[in-house]
Amino acid sequence: MAIPLAAVLRTLFFVLGSVMVVTLIYTISIDGLPFRRELLTPWMAATLVDFYINVVPLAAWTSYKESNSISAIIWIILLVCFGRDGMQQKRQNSPVVVARIAFSILGCLMLGTLIYTIVTDRSPFRKDLLTPWMDATLVDFYINVVCISVWVAYKESSWISSFLWITFLICFGSVATCAYIFVQLLQLTSQDPLYLVLLNKDDRSENRYERT
Repeated sequence: MAIPLAAVLRTLFFVLGSVMVVTLIYTISIDGLPFRRELLTPWMAATLVDFYINVVPLAAWTSYKESNSISAIIWIILLVCFGRDGMQQKRQNSPVVVARIAFSILGCLMLGTLIYTIVTDRSPFRKDLLTPWMDATLVDFYINVVCISVWVAYKESSWISSFLWITFLICFGSVATCAYIFVQLLQLTSQDPLYLVLLNKDDRSENRYERT
């Protein structure tokens, strides 16, 4: 008997959430709280920028999913702190165009951060950078990557394109996230509601048909 995909995803995210909670508790127990100036090395700062840029699309998805603004704000705060169309369309300022510009800027910001950090602090592949809180931040970051990868797998029509984009996400973090979202936004017209970017091609076409 085949296991429903929803059940698999529920189990996956329950396990990932549990891993992150255990990681946080363990890191605090051996290394104290993270609010210490000496922890903010150049590569830790770059990793945090990468992490919070990836939080942006997750926060946007949360805003779309929640039925009221209060619960959406609470979940977004939790996303930021712990790893109905609120995109209502205005004629003079298309949300799709604004989103394209926003994710272009975020992608360029992360790319600039990476280049600057490599120039000023050399390669990140050094043992001395792997402090307990850097390890915890990386676990947190890649759990976010798993969330975005599930969305990419849903969006893409072939396993090959899904694999390539997910590999790109793993290797390049939020630079890849911004690039992917920008590509998806290019498939929308400026008159489309912004939430359509969340849907794959078939569901998007069906949604447009129902609205006409």
